Amino acid sequence: MKLIELKDITKTYFLGEIDVPVLKGITLSIDKGEYVALMGASGSGKSTLMNILGCLDRQTTGDYLLDGEEVGRASGDRRALVRNQKIGFVFQSFNLLPRTTALENVIMPLSYTAGNLSRRECRERGIAMLRRVGLSDRIYHYPSQLSGGQQQRVAIARALVNRPPVLFADEPTGNLDSRTSEEVMQMFSELNAEGITVILVTHSVEIANFAKRSIHVQDGRIVSGTYEGKAVQS
Repeated sequence: MKLIELKDITKTYFLGEIDVPVLKGITLSIDKGEYVALMGASGSGKSTLMNILGCLDRQTTGDYLLDGEEVGRASGDRRALVRNQKIGFVFQSFNLLPRTTALENVIMPLSYTAGNLSRRECRERGIAMLRRVGLSDRIYHYPSQLSGGQQQRVAIARALVNRPPVLFADEPTGNLDSRTSEEVMQMFSELNAEGITVILVTHSVEIANFAKRSIHVQDGRIVSGTYEGKAVQS
């Protein structure tokens, strides 16, 4: 079942009298439960593509359906709700609030959830997420008291706290050493095995190899793709 469908997506930035095309006719579908790596060099358009997929930016032309809903042309409020309910984000910079504990960072997205969970329910869910990422003994620690790998685990727990069907990870190991990077990537594989769709943005072939499918972006176009190491139509 398709979770993401893009058809003829373009993105152009208009800078005064200069038009800068970044994406040039992207057509792509991703099924529920896939583990996909978006690959490309700096300036290829992969990050712009992720921003559109994550409802952080809008396409200039084309159609974007997420879970059957046209979100590319939805209102700002609707897109914010979609981000909160259906999308989790993990970035290279952990983006944790420095003066709040790991638990407080994790449950922050629940403040914007329409489900009106009680404080106790929010706390219980946050603790469960921290336990899931192996940080049950770091619940009340502040980011400055955590290693880089632990901070990224907090960020993953925060991304999962609303139980989204899709998780976007943008260069998630960029600030981590090789051993910690492998631990974090193994966690993404485990989450994917549990049914979460994982979309990874990376320039690293080694990191992309954790995904089951890779999509190569160059000069704003998809130029190739692989599934479990074999060339396929993306």
